[in-house]
Amino acid sequence: MKHIIKFFINLVPRKYIQLVSHIASKFLALFYMGNKVECPVCGHHYRRFLPYGYVTPRENALCPNCLALERHRLMWLFLKEKTNFFTDKIKLLHVAPEYCFINRFEKLDHIDYITADLESPLAKVKMDVQNIPFPDNHFDVLFCNHIMEHVDDYVVALKELYRVLKPGGWGIIQSPVNNKRETTYEDKNITSPAEREKHFGQKDHLREFGNDYAMQLAKGGFTVDSNEFIKTLSNETIEKYGLLAYESITIEETIFVVSKRL
Repeated sequence: MKHIIKFFINLVPRKYIQLVSHIASKFLALFYMGNKVECPVCGHHYRRFLPYGYVTPRENALCPNCLALERHRLMWLFLKEKTNFFTDKIKLLHVAPEYCFINRFEKLDHIDYITADLESPLAKVKMDVQNIPFPDNHFDVLFCNHIMEHVDDYVVALKELYRVLKPGGWGIIQSPVNNKRETTYEDKNITSPAEREKHFGQKDHLREFGNDYAMQLAKGGFTVDSNEFIKTLSNETIEKYGLLAYESITIEETIFVVSKRL
């Protein structure tokens, strides 16, 4: 199964993955019926989640129903337990919106929800995160996950996100972090897909963030909270929701919460 999924996600262009993969995953779900794990995003149960990964597929990673990965399931729990996201009236900018979240966020009447991306057919607004077409201090909350490793100038992108966030606003900006690197690794001379995969972990990555990721986010002007919410959860909860299936060095346990001071 891992080899089939790896072949599929490397064959289909990235911008179409979420558009078509939910169809195949629902078929595969028939082989994973059970009650050992639960996706908190959609509420479906399985004996385990599907494997997923561009280079080395991770076991127990992808929800067959809504396509939520480990990081999405953890983020959903964090939003429910530690934020005002599901209660307060907010204007939300969601850059590179994830399939598992879109319909669920759109159904929340208290959220003015705007999705945006340069390539994704799932987004309503075509937008380069390095040049955001919205006025200053416009959004209460922003989500921008797994984008900063792709953009040409992530500091410019971060400053743009900071600009459109209201004072007192907050957001979540996640990226793969190599915990074996103390500092972010970037070399603009590395341009071929093969070399980028070798150096940065994926053929369309332009850098690999290290343990200084929070410092990199702060370059945009943000106050950064490296929140270790997962450490507050029981082992039973972690296993139930499949939150730690990563088998690589890019483990995502920390939720990077950014905010703009009043």
